[in-house]
Amino acid sequence: MRNRLTATRRRVGRKRDDHRIVYQGASWCLSYPDDDLLGRLPMLAAALDEQPDSAAVRTLRGVVEHLAAADPATARQNYVDVFDMTRRHTLYLTYWTDGDTRRRGTSLGAFKQRYRDSGFLVDTHGELPDYLPMVLEFAARVDAEGGHTLLVENRPALELIRIALDERDSPYADVLAAVCATLPGASPADKATALAMAAAGPAVEAVGLDSSGPAMSGPPPSGPGGRKLLPLYTSNDDSADRLGPIRW
Repeated sequence: MRNRLTATRRRVGRKRDDHRIVYQGASWCLSYPDDDLLGRLPMLAAALDEQPDSAAVRTLRGVVEHLAAADPATARQNYVDVFDMTRRHTLYLTYWTDGDTRRRGTSLGAFKQRYRDSGFLVDTHGELPDYLPMVLEFAARVDAEGGHTLLVENRPALELIRIALDERDSPYADVLAAVCATLPGASPADKATALAMAAAGPAVEAVGLDSSGPAMSGPPPSGPGGRKLLPLYTSNDDSADRLGPIRW
């Protein structure tokens, strides 16, 4: 039985808004719009309606409404055209900052280490660890503080994806805009400014946040060494099962 998910704010050091609903919703909205995902949209809209009003919530709600109103076949073809047929809008974050260089391997390793540091064995099912829907779900469900830090550190890539999608006049640009609205500072106005942000290196935000995720209907299974195992998003057809028992 699913109960509607409600976000809970807690204090650890300075108070920060809890953006986990936005991150989970953005992860879903950046997924292939199969029947399962389209069927979740009313639930996601209801969860967003329960959140405090913010630019991120308003922007993401617009994307949800767009997807809900779209013809499913058209939505699927649009997703393939935008994300599968070209690298111009790739959702792999390190591609935007490192390209296909040796440096990218180090950056991917940093993502893997962050997942390990969370205390969970994150099963990527063969997906690269910098895949944005996976990073967003990590921030939503596993480690709120660590996931938020990953997004802050990769802000230049997020902004470059947002700008590339905006140049295509794609509604998916608003998903990136919603995520960026949860991060400190204003978004760059153009690609040149975003590239300068990338050249300056990652930002660091050392603000505490309770990393307890949305409540689950039971403890995750244990992996080797007693650590918790949490399979995350993949684009395979059975991804809904891998999302695990989030309590809605």
